[in-house]
Amino acid sequence: MSKMPCKVLVVDDEEDILMAGKLLLKQHFEVVVTTSDPYRIPSLLQEHAFDVVLLDMNYSTGATSSKEGFHWLKQILQLSPKTTVILMTAYGDIELAVRALKEGASDFVLKPWQNEKLVAILKTACQNRSSETKRSAEKAERENTAYHYDGFIGVSSAMQRVYQTIDKVAATDANVLILGENGTGKEVAARALHRKCKRAGKVFEIVDLGAISTTLFESELFGHAKGAFTDAKEDRAGRLEAASGGTLFLDEIGNLSLALQAKLLTVLQSRQVVRLGTNKPRPIDIRLICATNMPLYDMVRDGSFRQDLLYRINTVEIHLPPLRERREDIKLLAEHFLKVYRQKYDRPELHLSADTLQRLNSYRWPGNIRELDHAVERAVILCDGNKLHPEDFYFAPNEEEHQKQQVLESIADNDYTLEALEKMMVQKALVKHSGNITHAAKELGITRTALYRRIEKHGL
Repeated sequence: MSKMPCKVLVVDDEEDILMAGKLLLKQHFEVVVTTSDPYRIPSLLQEHAFDVVLLDMNYSTGATSSKEGFHWLKQILQLSPKTTVILMTAYGDIELAVRALKEGASDFVLKPWQNEKLVAILKTACQNRSSETKRSAEKAERENTAYHYDGFIGVSSAMQRVYQTIDKVAATDANVLILGENGTGKEVAARALHRKCKRAGKVFEIVDLGAISTTLFESELFGHAKGAFTDAKEDRAGRLEAASGGTLFLDEIGNLSLALQAKLLTVLQSRQVVRLGTNKPRPIDIRLICATNMPLYDMVRDGSFRQDLLYRINTVEIHLPPLRERREDIKLLAEHFLKVYRQKYDRPELHLSADTLQRLNSYRWPGNIRELDHAVERAVILCDGNKLHPEDFYFAPNEEEHQKQQVLESIADNDYTLEALEKMMVQKALVKHSGNITHAAKELGITRTALYRRIEKHGL
């Protein structure tokens, strides 16, 4: 006879009852533990995580009021709310049974019990407990997937739009351009696109264009033949060939020089590569995804990025919002990272205080999700106690207001010349946008090149 995978605790002050209960129940349940001391209940619950407790109502000699039973019923439900409690007594009546059910017991058994009836009651309790556990797990999974999307965590409307776009474009082979600040998850989006497309079982090749030197660009991307240059000791396929059949992710594409942009465009248009040192074109079949944190449209206007290359790579654009524009996701992300680092550093008791969550929500997070990740890890390592407080986190000092005041004070009250006013406006725009030339130039209504001239002119 197979035993139910259920843990049962029997608590009674009579050793004969405990012996009879254990002999009977161990035939039907995997774990049966008995104790005559109700004060051991807390430690036993912690040690075994019982599914069902069969609890006597009276322990003191001559006691018949059942007060002790109700006391321990309350204790068990406080310590382990999901544990099923079945009360038993030799002095039962209808009124006592009703009160027991009202206070949280699942059933009521009179002593001496009938073996078959007791086993049936406990089996039902175990089955209900198992079903409840399964439902809880399914609910947790539903809640989990409600804010998890293929590597992303977030329920904000801004992220919902990102998810919808990925779902729509993933099934196609359209070229995708992912735009967003550093730390917003551009590679996560690229991987999600790959996993959802028809090439999911093929290679996902990442090329960080910002990390490839100009001299190695062609060799790295297009490959080379043996002897093509000094260190070319053997034939080698480039990253474009390696990605054929799968997805090619070109990260930091905004860092390419105009000359390298032209070479890349030629390959993307022809879908062929020619290894250095050869004249033989090799066809490639790739799904192209590009990403950058740079303002490509402004770069097209000031001539630092080719318009035809931009049109080639951005059949569909996905804009990843900075963390400051999806504040409703900060708590979810912080708790996710805390869960990761609790496990990594063996700090299972740690949790975020209310004032910490408030501070996390008010901070601008210039480094976005990556900064939040590192901030939580640092806090877990350095904190004392079981609660993470704001002082456990590092927040970059906010110098914006101080800088603005310095800008205003740098212009004399009586200096209203056009040159002084121009300098002041350029300084204010640069401070407002934290030195971002593109954004400052856009606010001033001039090109990046024109702004650079004025920065040089005024010695800023």
